[in-house]
Amino acid sequence: MKEKMTATQLKLQAEINRKRLVEIVQKAKAGHIGGGLSAMNMLTALYFREMNINPAEPKMALRDRFVMSKGHCVEALYSVLQNRGFITKELTDTLGEFDSVLAGHPTIEVNGIEVNSGALGHGLPIGVGMAIAAKMDKQPWRTFVLMGDGEQGEGSIYEAAMAGSHYKLDNLVAIIDRNRLQISDTTENVMALEPIADRWTAFGWDVKDINGDSMEAIVEALDSIDYTNGKPHLIISRTTKGYGVSLMENVLKWHHGVPTQEEYEKAIAEIEARIESLKN
Repeated sequence: MKEKMTATQLKLQAEINRKRLVEIVQKAKAGHIGGGLSAMNMLTALYFREMNINPAEPKMALRDRFVMSKGHCVEALYSVLQNRGFITKELTDTLGEFDSVLAGHPTIEVNGIEVNSGALGHGLPIGVGMAIAAKMDKQPWRTFVLMGDGEQGEGSIYEAAMAGSHYKLDNLVAIIDRNRLQISDTTENVMALEPIADRWTAFGWDVKDINGDSMEAIVEALDSIDYTNGKPHLIISRTTKGYGVSLMENVLKWHHGVPTQEEYEKAIAEIEARIESLKN
């Protein structure tokens, strides 16, 4: 059995993925870069350490399932899928081009993507259905769902939260990328979410509240999940919008945006410096 990547190795991989994300958005001239950057550590930990997946056999029966409910940040997922071996660099370079299979939201036409997503509030209900299917078939695979915090205003999420608890879906892990910024303002100004941990605990979920900018905290949270406790799991991953590119961090306009050439060069240089530091 292949040894799992350490937090240090994951940090390096996350920076490689982060650099590719910036390149993809710059080339396509479109993308939700801020939320992609904030979710990149979690995506890297899931795809490079946690999930049972195989790029050579993307539809293997016992694979873990991943649903990117915050589908507008698909460029981050494309970066991870490329570096994990599901798709090629040549394909990711076609984002934004006419007739490309890559879209601005996840599509099942792309290897490694389980469901079309992006209409906010749909990912967790789909994940609940997947988790129920695994239970009914007595299969060991798990389902992971990544949501945005702005997405938490969608009522369908809370219907799914009740169902997850009712059916005791301890094979389901939901993650909220809690970067506190959405398209128009802070989440607390648009629709206050706190105390978010208390709310989900009241729904009957096993809740972990972590620093999602810390790879060590992510690894610890994922490793400590009890898949036999009869409760669905929620990780509140408190992150920084635009994490890893200082000019974008905690800046609302980078919810969606394309760097200028000067901004792009600064971002790449900053990430490359961390890559070199982590290699040494």
